[in-house]
Amino acid sequence: MTTTYTIGDLAKEFDLTTRAIRFYEDLGLLQPERSGPGGRSRVYTGRDRTRLKLTLRAKRLGLSLTEAKDIIDMYESPRDTGAQMQKFLDVLGLHRKQVEEQMAELQANLDEIKVHEKEARSLLAKAQARATKKNSAQT
Repeated sequence: MTTTYTIGDLAKEFDLTTRAIRFYEDLGLLQPERSGPGGRSRVYTGRDRTRLKLTLRAKRLGLSLTEAKDIIDMYESPRDTGAQMQKFLDVLGLHRKQVEEQMAELQANLDEIKVHEKEARSLLAKAQARATKKNSAQT
């Protein structure tokens, strides 16, 4: 017997809202079967669960949902594994470059903050020294 999941099962397991899962379904990332009166109940398979897990992993890596879908779909098609790996490497390389650029920008911002902190500390120390000198002269 094949294990199936409800939308609530997947939402709880992956700490998502049912709305998020329906959104992934609308994008074609998940394709649950329908059951019950009027086909209103969703029944997710192990395949859907795996696709959801891979989608969330791709999001953590910074991939768009479209990129995630393309890569996940590629693995389910009878295409050449080499082409799949190359596509995955290309996408990861692009995202690595973007993250490295963001890190460089953040490091530059951090360096600038440190310079301003040093200047402010120096000015504060001078102001405090003047205030101390002024107070000493008045007594």
